[in-house]
Amino acid sequence: MKLIVGLGNPGKAYEGNRHNIGFMSLKHLAWTYGINLNIKQGGARIGRGKINGIDIILARPQTYMNMSGEAVLPIIKKFEIDLVDLLIVHDDLDLPLGKIRISKDSGSGGHKGIDSIILHLGSREFSRLRIGIGRPDTNEQAPIAEEDIINYVLGDFSEREKNVILPLLPVVTEAIACFIVEGVYSAMNKFNQKK
Repeated sequence: MKLIVGLGNPGKAYEGNRHNIGFMSLKHLAWTYGINLNIKQGGARIGRGKINGIDIILARPQTYMNMSGEAVLPIIKKFEIDLVDLLIVHDDLDLPLGKIRISKDSGSGGHKGIDSIILHLGSREFSRLRIGIGRPDTNEQAPIAEEDIINYVLGDFSEREKNVILPLLPVVTEAIACFIVEGVYSAMNKFNQKK
């Protein structure tokens, strides 16, 4: 069984935020494969289904981003998921808008949701699908202040950004399905090359 977790913050106020691209991706995946994300499981909303005959669980933590690990660990334990079968989908400031990268056994890159998951699992030996949201525009040479980063990730995608992100969601769904059916290395080979 595979566990696919999309990261984000619960509630209407956060729905269109850049930080919620993991939630958006899971919603598109669930819609594509007819899976309802309506089961309450601890601190998450989950859905169960199959992709190409493989049992999957989709999960959207409801704990807020910085505490994502509190929702993920109980699901791993309840369903006895091996970490090799775990894929976390989330935003990435360090990737240009609309770029995706699949990786395995990598650090958090400062992403608080991933920090929480690594802390609670006691391991980073899981796979990640990172979706680029870019960084806030600045003409200054100085580093971007933490407050500006927070405001940026918790800001909604602009219309220009939506024109990049919305057509990307089917590609993300394809990449997740590839991970499920063919494994992480095949998914990396196929989707990390795309420009």
